[in-house]
This record gives sequence, C-alpha cells and structure tokens, in this order.
Amino acid sequence: MKLSLPDVQYDLRPGIVEFRAGHPDLALLPATGVLQAAQVVLEREASQALSYGAEQGPGCLIKQLCAWLERVEGKRHPSTQVMITGGASQALDMICMLLTDPGDIALVQSPTYHLALRVMRDHHLELLPVPSDDEGLRVDALEETLTLLQRRGRQPRLLYLVSTFNNPSGITLTLERRSALAELAQHYNLIVMEDDVYYQLWYDTLPPPSIYSLTPSGSAIRLGSFSKILAPGLRLGWMLATPKIVQRCMKSGVLDSGGGLGHFTAHVVAAFIELGLLDQQIKTLRATYRERRNVLVGALKDHLPKECHWLTPQGGFFVWLRLAQGMDSTAFLQTAEDAGVSYIPGARFFADGGGDNYCRLNFTMLSLDEIEQGAYRLGKVLYNYL
Repeated sequence: MKLSLPDVQYDLRPGIVEFRAGHPDLALLPATGVLQAAQVVLEREASQALSYGAEQGPGCLIKQLCAWLERVEGKRHPSTQVMITGGASQALDMICMLLTDPGDIALVQSPTYHLALRVMRDHHLELLPVPSDDEGLRVDALEETLTLLQRRGRQPRLLYLVSTFNNPSGITLTLERRSALAELAQHYNLIVMEDDVYYQLWYDTLPPPSIYSLTPSGSAIRLGSFSKILAPGLRLGWMLATPKIVQRCMKSGVLDSGGGLGHFTAHVVAAFIELGLLDQQIKTLRATYRERRNVLVGALKDHLPKECHWLTPQGGFFVWLRLAQGMDSTAFLQTAEDAGVSYIPGARFFADGGGDNYCRLNFTMLSLDEIEQGAYRLGKVLYNYL
C-alpha cells in the first residue's frame, strides 16, 4: 500500500469553510520575490550562505533586521540583543529549555495562543493563568498573583503573553498597562516573554511600543517571526533579549553542533529586506487582510443571532467570537462542521479550562466569498440551535 505524505500542515476539507487555521493566504506568499532574493544570494555570497552559520545568525540578516526595525518602529536595537531563530515557537522552546526547570511556574495570559501552552507543557512547567479584559492582560490581577506566590515562597520564572493583536482575542495591551507591566516585571524579577508576531499587521492605527522597548532593565524577551509577514515555510524569526540571554542561547549544544538555524534562508530573507520587498509585502498584507476583516465583521453582524458578541480586531489574524450564554463551542463543533463551517473552540486557549462559549475565527486565508458564506452557514446553524 502506497502512503501519501502531506505537503502542508493543515488539510482543507472540501465543502467546509475553514475558519480554524491561523495561516496566511497561499496566493499571497511572495514566491517571485523570494526567488529574486535567492538568486541575489547565490550570485553574490553562495559560499557563505551554503556553509554552517554563526550561532547568533548571519550578520547580514541581523544588520538588515536592526535597520528595518529602527525604521518601522523608531527604536534602535544593538546587534548584541538580536538572535535569529527558527520562528517564534522554536525561540519559546529554546528559552524554556535553557532558562527554566521542570516544575517551574510559568504565568500565562488567559486566553492565549493554544500551541504555546503545548510548548511550555513539553517542558513540564506549571502553568498559572492571568485573566485579560478588553484592554489586554490585567496587570492588577498579575500583581495579586505575584504577591500571593511570594507569600508562599514561589517565584514564577516567566510570563508569556501575546501583547499585540492577541491570539485568539485580537485585543492589544494598552500603553498604560505595558508600562505598568514593565515596572512590575522589574520589581519581581520576572521574565516577560512577549510573543509579538502580529505587530506589523495593523489595519487601523500603529500599536503601542513593545513591552521590550519599555524595559531597559532587560526583564523582557520579545519574539518576532517572518511567518506572518513573509512566509511560514521559511521557518525563520528573531528574538530580542539582553546580551546575556543571547549569549546563553548561542552556547546551546544544538547551535554548537549545527550552527545557526535556517542559515541559507536567513541570507535570502536579508536580501529580501535589502531589495525593499518586505515593506511591499507587508503593505499588500495589510490592505488585503483589512478588507477580509471588515467583510467578516460585517457578515457576522448580518448573519449571527443577537446573543453572539465579538470585538473588531485592529490587526492580526483573528476574530474572537462569544456564542450564546451556556453554549459549548467544543460540543457544537461537529454540528457546525456538518453545516459546512469550522472554527477552533475557545477552551483550547485557556490553561485551566474556561472559554467554553467562545470560538476563534481566522479571516486571513479565506476569500471574501468564503468569509461571507462561512458566516452565513454559522449563523444559520446557530439560529437553528437556539
């Protein structure tokens, strides 16, 4: 029997509008630009690009990345605070492996990225949730938790959150709370893991400065990724941290053995930025995704029962939908899929349970017609249920 191996991570099922996958539109992946950048690399620096790479990442990408971040965010980062990673998930895994021990406490925003919870559980961390509201992570609740843990003689190792256009809620932590969080982290010697992969995908107004930029003491680590703004198949991202943490990560056995992660890919991305193609790509994504977000929000308003509620995200990939009181989105999923529409149930985004009547809807990988049809199907099955 011949086995068919999949080429991509998710499976698009015929007849179902897939709101579930947090992926970009395949048609928007810049194949021509990546080919152009790869040709530049192979003609100009093939021997360097095809060799083992420096543990920190190639200097060409670090230089381009620092200049790009300064231009688009107005903040200059010394190269000693930058490390090229295999995406945000690999960076989170690396930090957990090198800076935590099994049984350590990790505070996690609630709700938060469900697969980050899996990464931290792989390292046998004790996950304690910190609630959020419409302004993001509740810093007052975080302070209460830290005070209580201190009284018990427990020191949490890190706090993980998606600060900008949160996955799944789409909410952005306010500037006031970012500043308060930075002060709190310094006071309690807490590492803030700021997963900031959606920062450049704003559709209305520029988000507040990163938590990392507000913590000169070095109590924050910021994760970025080219998966959302360029192409996920590159498996490339970056980390901003203190030189001490960067040096610690560079000395890991994996990098000592194999060199920098995605070395050839990093050269290609450096050329992609140098050619001005990244700015062009992000501009295209913002315009396309803004329109899709608007269509989804409008379609939900037109087709869903009044018992449902959502906020319009100012950026990112997702709409966080609250179903009618008492509904269980996990139990309801099969009914929805039988009607030709799918989503991710909200309970997956909570470390300690909860979120039963929520679901996450992705709008970036669907056409406008698919978004409209998916909202119609979801609304129809919800009306029948209620």
